[in-house]
Order: sequence, then structure tokens, then C-alpha cells
Amino acid sequence: MLKTKQKIAIANLAQTAVMGVRRLLGKGPNTKVSRSNVEWDLDLREGIDFSIWLLGSFEPGTVRCYKKIVKAGDVVLDIGANIGAHTLLLAQAVGTQGKVIAFEPTDYAYAKLSKNCLLNPDLAERIHCLQVMLVDSEIAGKPTPGLYSSWPLREEIGLHDLHQGRLMTTTGAEARMLDSVILSLKLDRVDFIKLDIDGFECGMMRGAGEVLSKWKPTIIMELSPYVLEEQGSSLDELIDLLRKHTYALCDLSGKKEISMDSTQLHKMIPKGAGMNVLAIANR
Repeated sequence: MLKTKQKIAIANLAQTAVMGVRRLLGKGPNTKVSRSNVEWDLDLREGIDFSIWLLGSFEPGTVRCYKKIVKAGDVVLDIGANIGAHTLLLAQAVGTQGKVIAFEPTDYAYAKLSKNCLLNPDLAERIHCLQVMLVDSEIAGKPTPGLYSSWPLREEIGLHDLHQGRLMTTTGAEARMLDSVILSLKLDRVDFIKLDIDGFECGMMRGAGEVLSKWKPTIIMELSPYVLEEQGSSLDELIDLLRKHTYALCDLSGKKEISMDSTQLHKMIPKGAGMNVLAIANR
């Protein structure tokens, strides 16, 4: 299993070659392209953007997984939407009668998410974007912390030592509990959640008890012990929260069960790496 830093290094090599060719052609790093029938405004100096440009999507294995699970008419939450890399593809999957609620707290990524949605007006009708950080309790006026939401494909001072992310501000974001957000939106169900929030998963789940217990949505999520620890939580805490709501883990094929023993998971996931899994509740 490659560590995130290693993946970034490989992407950096590919991006250097691509940018060299683009410069010879008189082209810069910013481009508008169509991939998977979605229009994108991309900055090829950014890791997620470059992946969409080069591969057609970000995390193709994750995309293949949720396209098999999400059905027309579903209500889907994209928690940690970033620039909309999965939001827009999820909007394709839910069809005209479905909904996607996209949560992104950083002002940088939220602006790019909004721009990419505007480029796809038919899909945007199914998407509700919120500049919200999901937490376990709501305190009026409490500031939200900076978050990593940018992975530049170049050397910079101040990048995260392990995953090479850039810390971005969350100016304008609200700190909300998922349960209260869903109540305010008057949603009658939640069918699926894509969850990738770099260590803040435990707080988000503590604020989502009603959603998880009532509707038991299938969750595709990243397990990354080191980022959980950086945010003051742990893999043990995350596993306990999943068990509380009767979730079991399996691989993205949905066929191979994954141990929920944290010792075994630590052995499977090296420090500096993450593994995308499915969490499926016992109904």
C-alpha cells in the first residue's frame, strides 16, 4: 500500500512531464475540460485537479464502487467534497429525482466546488452545496480550524510532512451537527455517504447519531489512523462508533470483510497511508 506522500511524488513526476509539454504548446496550468460527461475548471498544479484531468476522475476505484451502489432517486451526502471531484459524479448517479448534499468547509475548495457545479447546470439542480464543518456539538460563534484541502504538485514550505497537503482557511464556514443540518433540510432519508475529512470523522459521527441509527446509510470512507491521531481521536474510537451503529467493514468490492480489530487495521495501513473501505450497517 503506497503512502500518500509516495502517491504525490508519482503524480509530481507525471505532472512535471505534462506541464513541460503544455509550456511548449503555449498552454498554462489552468484549463477547462470535459471528463466523464462533466465539465471541469482545473488547475493542473493541484493533485486532485491533475488526477481528474489525467485519469478522468479522482480515485477511480472509489468512483467505480459508488456507481454500483448509488441508485437513481437516492439521497447522498458528500462529506469533504473538496472541488466536487465526487459530488458531480454522485449527482449523475442519483439522477433527476435524487439529491446530493455537498459539505466543504474551506473557502478555497468551496469556491472551486461552486464553480464546477455552475459549469454543469443540469447536475447542479440536484446538488446543495454547504460551507459547513460537521462537528459533535454546536456552539454559536465558535471558529472553525484550518483544514488540509489542497495537495500542490510542487515543493512548498509548510506542507504537511506525511501527506503533503496545504493548510487552508475555513473563513465563512459554519460548525454544525449533521443531525441538525438534515433536520433543517427536511430530508426524509439518507441513503449513502461519501466521507473523507482527514481525521475529523469521529466528531462528525458523534453529531450524526440520528442519521446513522435511523437510516443506516452505506458509507464509503477513508481509514487513516495517523490523521485521526493528529486530531486527538483514534482508530479505536472510530471503530467503536461504527460498531455502536451496527456497521461492519468490507473492501470496495463489497465481497471481502475487513477486520474491525484496530491492531489488525494498523498492520494493514502503514503510517502516512489511508485505505478506502465500505461501512455497511446491519439492518
